[in-house]
Amino acid sequence: MKTVDRIQTGVRMEKRLVKVLKGLAEYLDMSLGDLLECICLHGMEGKAPFSEDTLARIRKLRDVYELDLTAADCHQLQDREADR
Repeated sequence: MKTVDRIQTGVRMEKRLVKVLKGLAEYLDMSLGDLLECICLHGMEGKAPFSEDTLARIRKLRDVYELDLTAADCHQLQDREADR
């Protein structure tokens, strides 16, 4: 085990995406912060963070929370309130 210093951060994320991530964290019995750390560290090394079983669970959670966004949408998202 490595010892780290963690900080609180205020990040804004798409609502349905957060619901999927929270559901996944619960399924994996880990905190949302731990899940996000793992996703980021895997991504920074070009490694896939999820097994096939976990990807199947993610697909179910995406359906439940109607998350239709994909990686292709990543740099094209606009806040709804900006449209007003």
